[in-house]
Amino acid sequence: MASEESCGVRSSVFIRQDSSSTSLSLGFDPYQIGLNLQFVEPLEDRYKCATCSFVLCNPYQTGCGHRFCENCIAELIATKPVAVCPIDCEKIIANWIFRDNCCKREVWNLMVYCKNAPDCNVKESFGRLGDHLKKCQFEIVPCIYGCDAILQRKDLTGHLQTVCEYREEACQYCKVKLIYKNIKEHEDIACPKYPIQCTYNCGERFLRSEFGTHLTKCPETEVECSYKKYGCPVKEKRRMVKEHEHSYLNEHLLLVVTNNAKLEEQILDLKKTLHEKNQAITQLEQKISKLDIEIKQLSGHVSKNDDEVAKTQKTLAGHADKIISIEQQSQQLCRRLDQEGKNEISELKEIINVLKEKVERTENNIASLVTFEPCLKQHELLLNAHKKLLEKNNERFRVLEATGYNGKLIWKICNYRMRKQEAAAGSTPSLFSQSFYTSRCGYKLCARAYLNGDGTGKGTHLSLFFVVMKGDYDSLLSWPFKQKVSLILLDQGPKKNHIVELFKADASSTSFRRPVSEMNIASGCPKFVSHTVLESGKTATFIKDDTLFIKVVVDLSDLEDL
Repeated sequence: MASEESCGVRSSVFIRQDSSSTSLSLGFDPYQIGLNLQFVEPLEDRYKCATCSFVLCNPYQTGCGHRFCENCIAELIATKPVAVCPIDCEKIIANWIFRDNCCKREVWNLMVYCKNAPDCNVKESFGRLGDHLKKCQFEIVPCIYGCDAILQRKDLTGHLQTVCEYREEACQYCKVKLIYKNIKEHEDIACPKYPIQCTYNCGERFLRSEFGTHLTKCPETEVECSYKKYGCPVKEKRRMVKEHEHSYLNEHLLLVVTNNAKLEEQILDLKKTLHEKNQAITQLEQKISKLDIEIKQLSGHVSKNDDEVAKTQKTLAGHADKIISIEQQSQQLCRRLDQEGKNEISELKEIINVLKEKVERTENNIASLVTFEPCLKQHELLLNAHKKLLEKNNERFRVLEATGYNGKLIWKICNYRMRKQEAAAGSTPSLFSQSFYTSRCGYKLCARAYLNGDGTGKGTHLSLFFVVMKGDYDSLLSWPFKQKVSLILLDQGPKKNHIVELFKADASSTSFRRPVSEMNIASGCPKFVSHTVLESGKTATFIKDDTLFIKVVVDLSDLEDL
C-alpha cells in the first residue's frame, strides 16, 4: 500500500524491486557490494535463491514450490511477458506467489560470522547480525563531524578528540567555540581579544577590539590640520600637527580673517536680498486683499443674477407649457366644432369627468399597492430560498441515483486530454469520483485520480487512490477498515485486457481508521499505469472517445452486515 505522500510495496503480486525493506528489517544491506558473509555451517541449497544462489533474505515461493529472492522474482516477472521457473520450467502465476515467512525465520536463525572477521570473532544469528554491527568495534564507520575520515569504531573516539580538524575547540583568547580548522583564521582576522601591533608602527601592542580607541591617540596616525575648515590643506602625523599649527600661526590667522571678510560680504548680500523679498511680499499681500474684496462683491452679484435667471426660466417654462396646451386644446376644439358641432362638447365634458374618476381610483389603487410592497419583497425572498432548497434537493437526488450500495464503483472520466493538461498546469491536479457504499448503512468510499501523476509517478503515470470517507453510520461499523480492494482500469476494446491491482487495507495505517474529517488521506498506487501504456492503445484500448472507465471493487465476503 502507499499513501499519496509516499510510494510503498503494493501487495502480493506487486513486488518491489529494491532491497530497502530487507535493509530496514536486517539492519544492514545483505546485497552490499563486497560483503562476503560466512555462515558457521555450510549453507543448504533450500536456503538459496533458485536464480542467484544467494541466501534467501526475504524469500518468495511460487506455485511450483521453489523459492526466490525478493529482487529476483520481481525481475523475473517484470522482464518477461510469460515468466517461467528456471528449475522446472513451470509457468509462474503472479497471483500464486506469496512471501515465505516460515523459510525466512529459518534463514534468520542460521549462525554467521561477523563480517569484520578475523578482527572480530563474534558468531551471531543472521537476523541479529545487524544489531551486532551497530556496536561492533571493528566496523568501518565515517567520522560524525564530516571530515571524510573512515576508520574502525574503536578508533573513532580518539579521532574525534585529538585528530579531526572539524572538532570543536575554544579560542585561547576569546574562549568562543569554533571548528578547529577555522581557529587560525579566526585569530588572524576576527578574534576581538587577539593581541595585535599598531599598523602605523608606533610600537604599541593592544587587543584587536581596542584598535579604534588607539587610533584616536596614536602619534603616528595622519590627521588633518584644525584650520582645514578655513582652507589649510595640510595632513600630518598626530605628533607633527601641533608643531605645524604653531609654526604657521600667522598664515592660519590670515586664512581666518579672509574667510570672515567673505562671510561678512555674503551676510550683507543676504540682508539686501531679504529686504527686497519682504517688500515684494508686502505688495503681493496688498494685491491679494484687494482681489479678495472684488471676488466677494462679484460673487454676490453672480448669486443674485443666478436666482433671477432661475426664476425667469421657471416662469418661461410654465408659460410655454400653458401656451402649448392651449394651442392643442384650441385646435382640437376647432376641429370638433367643425365636424360634430356644439352638442359633442357636453359629451366631452362627461367623458372628462369619467376619466377624472378613473384617475382618482387609479391613484387610490397605487396607494394601496405601495402598502403591499414589503409583503411582496418578503414573498420574493421566501420564493428564492425555496428555489435554492429545491435545487439542492435535486442535486442530492442525482447523487443518490448514481450512488452504488454493493461495494462497486464504475467511474466515467470524460475529456481526458483536457483534464490531464489542467492537472499538468496545476489548476486541477486531482479528480474525485462520486461516493459509493458497501451497503445501505455501510462504509462510505470514493476514488481519487491524478491524471498527470502524483509523488513518484508525477509526469509519467496515472496515479489512482482509494479513499475512506466520513459516513452517517460510522459509529455502527467495525474499524479500522480491513477489506480487500481491487483498482481496475477497464479495457474498452474486444481484448478486455484490464489492468487490475489488488490490495488489502493495512489496519495500522491512518488511511483506514474511522474518519474524523470529511475524508481520510487517500491510499493506493502512485504508479498505477504509465502514460505510454495508457495512451498508446497497442495492448488495450483504455481511452475511447477521450473517455476512460475506472472500476473499484470491495471484497464483501467477510464483511459483517448490519
